[in-house]
Amino acid sequence: MLKSAQTTVANKIIERDEEGFLLYTEDWSEELAHQLACEEGMELQGERLEIVRYVRDYFETRESVPEARTLLKHMKQIWGEERATRKYLYRLFPRGYGQQACKIAGMRKPRKLMLDV
Repeated sequence: MLKSAQTTVANKIIERDEEGFLLYTEDWSEELAHQLACEEGMELQGERLEIVRYVRDYFETRESVPEARTLLKHMKQIWGEERATRKYLYRLFPRGYGQQACKIAGMRKPRKLMLDV
C-alpha cells in the first residue's frame, strides 16, 4: 500500500496521497493552491492562477474535472486562439495539465489521464 502525506495550512491538516493529490477535494483553498504550486516549483499567478480557478469552479459546479479540450476552448474564449494550444498549456504546466494544474486545483488523482488527451 502506498503512503499518504499530510500538509498543514492555516492550522488544518490536509490529507494527500503519495503523489501530493488531495484525498478530500473539500480541503482545497487558494492558500493551499499557492503552497502546492510552490512544491511544483512554480508561482501561482496570472494565467496559471486563472486556469486553476477555472478548473476549481468547473469542478464545484459540475462535480467533474474538465478535460483538456474543454479547458482549451475556455482559453480560446478568454485569451484568443494563439494561446489556446496544448503547447501553451504545457508551457504553463510542464508536467501536464492533469499532473500539475489539477493537483494545484485540489482534484484527486485522475484514474484515467483523459485530461491530457
